[in-house]
Amino acid sequence: MTAQFAKKNEAWSARFSEPVSDLVKRYTASVFFDHRLAQFDIEGSLAHAEMLAHQGIISEQDYSDIDRGMKQIQTEIADGKFVWLLDLEDVHLNIEKRLTELVGDAGKRLHTGRSRNDQVATDIRLYLRNAIDDINVLLNDLRIALTDLAEQHAGTIMPGFTHMQVAQPVTFGHHMLAYVEMFGRDAERMSDCRKRVNRLPLGSAALAGTTFPIDRERVAKTLGFDDVCHNSLDAVSDRDFAIEFCAAAALIMTHISRMSEELVIWMSPRVGFIDIADRFCTGSSIMPQKKNPDVPELARGKTGRVNGHLVALLTLMKGQPLAYNKDNQEDKEPLFDTVDTITDTLRIFADMAGGIHVKAEAMRAAALQGYATATDLADYLVKKGLPFRDAHEAVALAVRSCVDRGCDLADLSTQELRTYSLLIDDDIHAVLTLEGSVAARDHIGGAAPNQVKAAIKRIRTLLK
Repeated sequence: MTAQFAKKNEAWSARFSEPVSDLVKRYTASVFFDHRLAQFDIEGSLAHAEMLAHQGIISEQDYSDIDRGMKQIQTEIADGKFVWLLDLEDVHLNIEKRLTELVGDAGKRLHTGRSRNDQVATDIRLYLRNAIDDINVLLNDLRIALTDLAEQHAGTIMPGFTHMQVAQPVTFGHHMLAYVEMFGRDAERMSDCRKRVNRLPLGSAALAGTTFPIDRERVAKTLGFDDVCHNSLDAVSDRDFAIEFCAAAALIMTHISRMSEELVIWMSPRVGFIDIADRFCTGSSIMPQKKNPDVPELARGKTGRVNGHLVALLTLMKGQPLAYNKDNQEDKEPLFDTVDTITDTLRIFADMAGGIHVKAEAMRAAALQGYATATDLADYLVKKGLPFRDAHEAVALAVRSCVDRGCDLADLSTQELRTYSLLIDDDIHAVLTLEGSVAARDHIGGAAPNQVKAAIKRIRTLLK
């Protein structure tokens, strides 16, 4: 972006007896970051101008000139030739000033019936609507990538954990589908948030509406909004739609962070469940043997960044009286950075999922540690008629004996197991295998490989 300094702020200079200081100009200007709204500002302005012409508020010639001028401005911006002026403060005044240079009085008439207050609220909603659509595509891509990984490992045994202790055997495919479900709810939240984003504030003007005979529904239809905002004060002053987006984004990053934590743990040589493709890792400046999982580590850190933006926007809004206040200028940088962080993270994680190498032998060996089939033994006894609490106690005694002897439950003979309950027969060893344990969880949402495959089929149908 090229910035130049003009001598005075021509938007309201007649009201003031002295120029704004250079420090105040820099402090209050937003053009350094809100220029990314330019395309949406032009889109909203053209819809507004078309409505003004249709309502007879400006002439058709004025609208034609505005349309021609805006097309040239779009080209200048796309080619990097547009000159952004600090003295014009923001994206809106910069574009309006350039439009007036190109088409004369028609450019000056464009702002009829609107204010920068409803203009910027419209721009942000257009921008955010577009961002949500992009994010939902990326969430879909990530879910597909994780589903592909799950399908490859629908029967790959790994330990499931609670309290970071081995709990029961599951499959790696089942584990990956847990994240597919999380990101699916994230996509639902984004889609639901979009409904409230997609309401038009334009026409609310500064705070009370306008005296001109505007047609807000026409503008809403032109811009693809579902509805108009129904109170002018609310329309220009609240940013709850942006806060809601940031809350949904924070949840996405929370799920990303949980997955990142597991990837980091699993890649550690002490665990050794997976390896991540080299393109997502870096080495050490001093230790030549290192392969560091930088991408998941950094994503884990960026979660705090996105969470901070949510808190920043909540804090921004909490003390504002109606209607618009200059405070709201501070909504854009947190919002923009949240969009950028979420977009980049989802894109790289979808790619990284395809670069995860699963070490099935290490996973299976870990599942054999920690008596993962103890619950299966308890269930077996319950099915034989023993009350669950008695079965729980009997198995706990068997596990304690195995701990002392340094063996697994499956290593005990039938006769040894019968010392804990006479209900145990020779069929017990089929129950105590890892494959038998997983296969027994044969219900919707369970870890059985055939249920994992059924879940994958359902997910693929949803993601088409």
